[in-house]
Order: sequence, then C-alpha cells, then structure tokens
Amino acid sequence: MIASPWSEALADLHDLYGDSPAALVRTKAGRSLSRFRYHNAESFYWGLEHGLYDNDGGEMLYRSGIVAQLALSSHLLDVGFADEWNARHIRLDVAKSLAHANATGFGHDCPDMARLAAILSPYWKWGHAHRIDAPPPDNGGFMVDEVRPLLRALLDRVHDVTGHRRPNGWRREQPETRS
Repeated sequence: MIASPWSEALADLHDLYGDSPAALVRTKAGRSLSRFRYHNAESFYWGLEHGLYDNDGGEMLYRSGIVAQLALSSHLLDVGFADEWNARHIRLDVAKSLAHANATGFGHDCPDMARLAAILSPYWKWGHAHRIDAPPPDNGGFMVDEVRPLLRALLDRVHDVTGHRRPNGWRREQPETRS
C-alpha cells in the first residue's frame, strides 16, 4: 500500500478540528459527483456574475458560500473524500473545506480567498431566513466586486485541478476592449 502524500497534513487537520480520519478512496462515483458539484458551482456563480444579488449583500454572501462550498467539495470528492465524511465533518464550513482542499494538493493559497472563506463560514448564516430579526453578521468589508473575482479564481482552480470539462454552454466572457 502506498502512503498518501497528504497523510501528515490531514492528520494535523483532523487533530485541529477533532475529526475522525478520512479514508481517501478515489472512485468512479466520487468522480462523477465531483463533476456534478463543479457544474452546480458554475451554475450558482452565473447569478452572482450577472449581478442578480448585488442589492442584497447578505444574499450575495449566502450564494457565494454555496458556490465556494460546491467548488471545494468537488475537489475533495475528486481526491477521494467520501461525501458522507464531508457532510458529517465539514458541513457548511467553507474555511474548513479550503483547508482540507489545500492539504490535499489544491494549491489555492490565496490570502483573500482564505479571509472570504472565514467570513462565509458557516454560509447558512447569510441566508435571508437567518437574517430576519438578527443583526447582520460581519462581512469583513467585502464588496461584491471583490467577491466575484475570488470566486472565479476558485472555480478556475477547481477546473484546472480536477480536469472537469466546463458546463455545457459555458463561455468565458471577455471584457470589452475599447479602440
């Protein structure tokens, strides 16, 4: 049996979070679910990219949390984490997902994304139903125009690392050039 190159880093994370160890086993089903999650992340990002939530910062952050969590779980599934383990131990904690992804070769050591992940975690707190009759959580000063490029870079990294094809109909919109 070949030892995982990530064993030590994962052991440190399991100790830090008090989680039971994850057995990483790559499967065809895991790969398929990984691709499905990546495509869903791209789908949720579409609304953010097109400004559908620009007037509601809480909803924008809630949707951003969904995008980030779907994207990161795509990577985790691809490297062999079981979906059940993710659901039990990572839940809706984007920062924890990012830590596990980076510990398993994701290589997205962007300080701004790490800061956003911490603000989003757990992302349910940004949902409309949780914001009724409650003071808004601290958004860390993030503006929508700062969040979009961070999420786009995260999605691009998932695409690059997993090798999943882009969703049908996907096209990278290029900024208009002025002559």
